[in-house]
Amino acid sequence: MSSKPSQTRVQPIRPRDLLRATSVPVHPFDQIHGTDTSGLVPASDLVTGHPNDEHVTAYYAVAPSILRSLVERWNQTNPPHHITDYTFLDIGAGKGRAVLLASELPFRQVVGVELNPAMAAVAEANAALWRREHASDPTAPAIAPIRILEDDALNLPLPSTPTLVFLFHPFEDPVLKALLRRIETAFADRPGTVDVLYVNAEHEAILNRHAAFQLLWQGQVPMSPEDHAADLEAIAQQTEYGSTGDELCAIYRYVGRSHKS
Repeated sequence: MSSKPSQTRVQPIRPRDLLRATSVPVHPFDQIHGTDTSGLVPASDLVTGHPNDEHVTAYYAVAPSILRSLVERWNQTNPPHHITDYTFLDIGAGKGRAVLLASELPFRQVVGVELNPAMAAVAEANAALWRREHASDPTAPAIAPIRILEDDALNLPLPSTPTLVFLFHPFEDPVLKALLRRIETAFADRPGTVDVLYVNAEHEAILNRHAAFQLLWQGQVPMSPEDHAADLEAIAQQTEYGSTGDELCAIYRYVGRSHKS
């Protein structure tokens, strides 16, 4: 009697699986403010035991110039509500750089949601330092209220206010699709109340084809020279990646299935 050798399923190697954890170089943002938002944390170091661990991407903070430029472009889309009415909701906040940057803009509040406990703790420490720095400096701009939540974005109650969702490619398409379903459910009777800023928009096709979301703008957003220099220095440590000095970004508005033209 003969038997066949068992065959194990080999998962394909993805570019993100080749990333290496780094803590240097320190981005100029952190050098100036004393915060800890630099470095790259691969998905393998972000495992929490959650069923969606396999869909999580790496942590790498957004370039300040990218976020500021993208919010400015969003303002040019004539949002149906004033920026002071919006909650800025960073899903997959990591160490919280986007949250800190957004708080200097006149949002109603800024919320960062992070599943990984260690990353959420770093983000909370950064937020505390950020509050102290701005409170002690009379020349610093007033900041919006900041909250860091250690939670699953697929379970978290979404804000009741107009909301600007920020995604820096935090997860792969299965979780993105589930998040869009949650947004539809939560805001079904409030079309025009949720917009999405998507940086490194690897799964933009999902939103572009979605029956309830309208594409407002899509294109490359350039980094400032300072951010590009920092990006080049950081990405040089990753053999599978390079830095082009810009990011593919997209802006969407939830309009409801019956309103999309």
